[in-house]
Amino acid sequence: MNQKNEKHDQNLPNLRKIRRACNKELYRTIKRLKIWVPPAKLAEAEELYLKKVVLNLSFIAENGSNRKLLSDWWDENVCPDIAKLWDVEPAELARAFRDAFGG
Repeated sequence: MNQKNEKHDQNLPNLRKIRRACNKELYRTIKRLKIWVPPAKLAEAEELYLKKVVLNLSFIAENGSNRKLLSDWWDENVCPDIAKLWDVEPAELARAFRDAFGG
């Protein structure tokens, strides 16, 4: 029987893992922005981010180790909506996300 290297298999994460990752990434971004985001707006941003991740899950899973590419995806697909929701400049939000995410 041919053994595969389990470490390199890309299984899609479950919804709980995705939700927790989105929550952590937004929390770290807020800390770097040094702003206060009301809980309702944070929850709305988390739901928006979660939906976008789920819609693009195959792309995100394929490129999970490429933080720069994922940060570019976030800048194009998620950043403008959250910047509008939180009333911050998109460029500032993108910088804070990249700093927090490592991209």
